[in-house]
This record gives sequence, C-alpha cells and structure tokens, in this order.
Amino acid sequence: MRRTVIALLLAATMPAGSTDAKEQFACNMRALTRGERAAHRKVSRVLFAAVEEKKELPDGYAFRLPPGALAATARWVSLESKCCPFFTFGMELGRNEGPLWLRITGSDGIKPFIRSEFGLDARPVNH
Repeated sequence: MRRTVIALLLAATMPAGSTDAKEQFACNMRALTRGERAAHRKVSRVLFAAVEEKKELPDGYAFRLPPGALAATARWVSLESKCCPFFTFGMELGRNEGPLWLRITGSDGIKPFIRSEFGLDARPVNH
C-alpha cells in the first residue's frame, strides 16, 4: 500500500515529459504476480528481521545479514528489482562464512526514498 501511494504521489508531481531523476523512483506495482507479491512480503519480513547492522552509504544503504540468509537475499533482490528497477543491488558474501552484505543504492535523491520505503527513519542507522 505504501509503495502504491508513493508511486502515485511521485507520478502526480512530475510534469509530463519530465526527465528529473526522481521521476524514476516509482515502483511498478504490476511487475509482480499475485504469488510473487505474497512471496516478496514473506521474504521481506524474514530478511529485514535478520538485519544485524545497517550502514549509510553515499548513495544508499548497506545491510549486514547472517551468511545463512544468502538464498533469501537473492530471492528478495530478484523480486524487488522487478518492481523497483531504479535500485542498484549489491550482494557480497565474505569468505569462510563471513558476513553477507546487501547494498541498495541508486542515483541522486534515492536515500530519502530508501529511508521511507524500508522504514529506516524510525530505526538507527550505523555510519
């Protein structure tokens, strides 16, 4: 629901033919099937409950997850990238079962969108 409202608000505030980078920060709510949406909600809850550390980056945020969350993280990225193609995702798994980092970044102006979309305003972010 929140994504739909954000997408509609962003679309409504952009002039026709605008090339402003913020224009691209609108989720495509029709990109996922009903089954994919249900899977996305489920994996989102599990994944973000497992976050062990958050770091603010110059162009987004990074989230440290347990190494065992690799498959769930890959599934989440696969689904999230369909509805939010303006994000750049990076996953890094350290050697010897080191930490798993998920980076979500994008172009100028993406950080406020990420904070809002993932509820980071209410949670402390490590620097």
